[in-house]
Amino acid sequence: MAETLNWSLSGPMTLVALVVGYLFGSIPFGIILTKLAGGPDLRSIGSGNIGATNVLRTGNKKLAAATLVGDMLKGTVAVLVGMHLLGGPQAALAAGIGAFLGHLFPVWLGFKGGKGVATYIGVLIGVKAVVALAFCVVWLGLAWLFRYSSLSALVASLLTPLLLWLWAGMPQAAVVMAVLTVLLWIMHRENIARLLAGKEGKIGQKG
Repeated sequence: MAETLNWSLSGPMTLVALVVGYLFGSIPFGIILTKLAGGPDLRSIGSGNIGATNVLRTGNKKLAAATLVGDMLKGTVAVLVGMHLLGGPQAALAAGIGAFLGHLFPVWLGFKGGKGVATYIGVLIGVKAVVALAFCVVWLGLAWLFRYSSLSALVASLLTPLLLWLWAGMPQAAVVMAVLTVLLWIMHRENIARLLAGKEGKIGQKG
């Protein structure tokens, strides 16, 4: 995504992009797919979260993978729609913000959504795919070393705005992703508390 922005020109189309992005982001793929598969209400099991990690607690790995892909794609599609149909880079970033907020606070679920990692990655794919790839490499490396999914996502998200600014030369996108990173960390505050207390569950850990 080329970054040619003039926020002084922000107006109706940027607002439209934000709303359209929100509608994409608020699609609760985890709940929809689990229900279609004949499973329980996702909000009644495990952490009550609507994301792929909680879907995995149903024991259906394929359904969890499909949820992960769906939650990523809604972020990517929102950015691409903003870019190509709603006004270019500025609308693309607005749509990305909307998609992330939609996943965190979906109106259809009483504004109680997921923690946002998959949608964050999806937005990043639309903004700058190579930085999204870097995010995934960092996540995988840290997950392999420490076995904490949350820690891996938190560190990778912390590096994302720096990579966008210093490596990709996209300062406006970096600022937007920095805001999303702050929100991501807030949504993971319980995970952070467990990490600090040494009580966070590890990848593959039973019970």
